[in-house]
Amino acid sequence: MSDVIQLLPDSVANQIAAGEVIQRPASVVKELVENSVDAGAKTINVLVIDAGRTSIQVIDDGKGMSETDARMSFERHATSKISKADDLFALHTMGFRGEALASIAAVAQVELKTRTAADEIGTHISVSGSKVIGQEPVSCPVGSNFSVENIFYNVPARRKFLKSNSTELNNILTAFERIALVYPEINFTFHSNGVEMFNLKSGSLRQRIVDVFGKKLNQDILPVNVNTTICNISGFIGKPEAARKKGAHQYFFVNGRFMKHPYFHKAVMNAYERLVPVGEQVPYFIYFDIDPRNIDVNIHPTKTEIKFEGEQTVWQVLSAAVKDSIGRFNDVPSIDFDTEGKPDIPVYDPTGGFSSVPKVDVNPSYNPFKESSSGFRPSRVSASVDGWETLYKGLGAEAETAAVPADDDAAGLFGAAAGEIVQSSLADDKSPAHYQYKGKYIMTSVKSGLMMIDQHRAHVRILYEKYLAQARDRKGCAQQMLFPELVQFGPSEAVVLESISQDLAGFGFDLSPLGGGSYSVNGVPAGIDGVDFVKLLKEMVAEAADTGTPATDGVIGKLALRLARSAAIPYGQVLNNDEMEAVVNELFTCSNVNYAPDGKPVIAMLKQQDIERLFS
Repeated sequence: MSDVIQLLPDSVANQIAAGEVIQRPASVVKELVENSVDAGAKTINVLVIDAGRTSIQVIDDGKGMSETDARMSFERHATSKISKADDLFALHTMGFRGEALASIAAVAQVELKTRTAADEIGTHISVSGSKVIGQEPVSCPVGSNFSVENIFYNVPARRKFLKSNSTELNNILTAFERIALVYPEINFTFHSNGVEMFNLKSGSLRQRIVDVFGKKLNQDILPVNVNTTICNISGFIGKPEAARKKGAHQYFFVNGRFMKHPYFHKAVMNAYERLVPVGEQVPYFIYFDIDPRNIDVNIHPTKTEIKFEGEQTVWQVLSAAVKDSIGRFNDVPSIDFDTEGKPDIPVYDPTGGFSSVPKVDVNPSYNPFKESSSGFRPSRVSASVDGWETLYKGLGAEAETAAVPADDDAAGLFGAAAGEIVQSSLADDKSPAHYQYKGKYIMTSVKSGLMMIDQHRAHVRILYEKYLAQARDRKGCAQQMLFPELVQFGPSEAVVLESISQDLAGFGFDLSPLGGGSYSVNGVPAGIDGVDFVKLLKEMVAEAADTGTPATDGVIGKLALRLARSAAIPYGQVLNNDEMEAVVNELFTCSNVNYAPDGKPVIAMLKQQDIERLFS
């Protein structure tokens, strides 16, 4: 029997390993920009064409590389960051594996121009599919200039499954923002297809956050700063009023490295308990400074998963820091009384009783319905109040037949008042009477028993199908605004907004770009009166970014659901019989009356035999 195990060629092994490090064009941008940061660059320029499919170029003014280092940098496990295993426990650089450039060169065509300050002439090297095509001297400035073209040209399956340009560009911007937020002292620029999207000047951390996400965020964040023997925590957290359901900017950084940590996220959100509605998120930008020996970043090639020694202790420090910041800056809502000219409130002293007694002046002859000496008479009150009983004659009987029981017991629900409602519905041939229970459920009698409808979910289903049909047919009805509203989006949000602009127009949104991520809202869908449409637009853009597949039924459905939830009848809103009748009738014209778009039930039935069994 012949041997079947063989050693893979380097080119194949490199392509397999590259799949772990280089997953999409955003991975290339992340690795190259991190290398520029490690090289001590003060200015980093990123240029992409076709969302990185055609070209990615990263130019920096770092220390550069010598001729030998330029050649060695494309070898796997060749790095200047560490030299022995113990160095893994004292990492102060973004990269250390020595896999990034080798992985990029395995799946793309790469050109590098680099020069050190000590050399008079630089080096130009070309690599394609892990093979060095050529190397020659070149005149270039100090630093490095990487050009990556035709990514995944030799891995067609991977290139085929790349997302749309808008989605890939959004991923690139996300990776770029995560690095720019850590190094406010570095100048960054970002160009897409020749259009400048970022021009970030060096400055403070707060200024960098505002430059990346817009000036409005400056009003919504509070500073956090605490130093302990375990770790130092700094950064900014959002005010409770800045909370929203989707699209909140939430970032954790440890020793200058972005990380995802659901456990620490819970520590932050616990501090906002009872301050923000359930399900809404608050923005935060939190930076941990901790001894490298107490963390492990060598878990996954993306380095976004980090293990902490003593996670529970760090959790407690973080939670206390956030709570302290909210309390210290007095951001907890308080009741402020205007005490000028008002009676003193007595303060109880255990030793001497009340310290003061309120004095209230009362005019017993004051009558608000009486004409004053100046001749003023309230416009809506009659000059004579005699015979007022006749104004309310007959209303007592109507109130008895339309009374809504407030008790929770069976007598209140099925007692005399409910019987009178049923009797009145039998006498009225136009429409049956409906009963609203606790401002949440619509109850009505049917042949098989008692039908209960969740009024909010029912209206969500009605509006969802309405908005979905409008978006698909591009027949959304826009209600023009008398005074257009200005809304600001960050560069990554603006990319997503452009990709769903036609879908938003189908719902009825009329937006005009003003440049710099600013848009004028000229019209909104009819029927969303009272809804904060600026916040709604932000949430819809965040929903589309999470879905990641613009211009598809999936995204249209997500946007329609978000819009329907915002405009639907809320729990607690009292409805009259005509309004309940309209909800019931419209619900039964929908394609699916039993379930809301998110799969939750809309209708529940209490069968007649079950009702009779309760009284048997």
